[in-house]
Amino acid sequence: MMNHYKAECQHSRYISLDLAPYDINPPHTYPRGIELLEVMEGALLFDVFVFPIGLIHFQFNIGQTNAITFAGLNSQYPRLITIANTIFGSNPPINLGVLAKAFQLGKNLVDYLQKEF
Repeated sequence: MMNHYKAECQHSRYISLDLAPYDINPPHTYPRGIELLEVMEGALLFDVFVFPIGLIHFQFNIGQTNAITFAGLNSQYPRLITIANTIFGSNPPINLGVLAKAFQLGKNLVDYLQKEF
């Protein structure tokens, strides 16, 4: 299970993200902030990384123990956007045919995914 703690300071935000073994922080983006993420304990796919504004990214714990990360953002209001929720959970929903073609999926699978979000 993923735990998420945050603190805000003038013009910045700091986040501690704890990931259980093989847990994932799903694909997301910050359209208003640059993120610097450092692994303090455990193992992710990288140790330190800078995510530019708008870059879609994720974190995945590849280890058998908990992973603890610390992230800093250069904005108090970076506006987190989770990609799957935005695409499959939009209201009004995006047309089944458009999503099926864009992701090369069957319409039944796209319909199922939209119902899950």
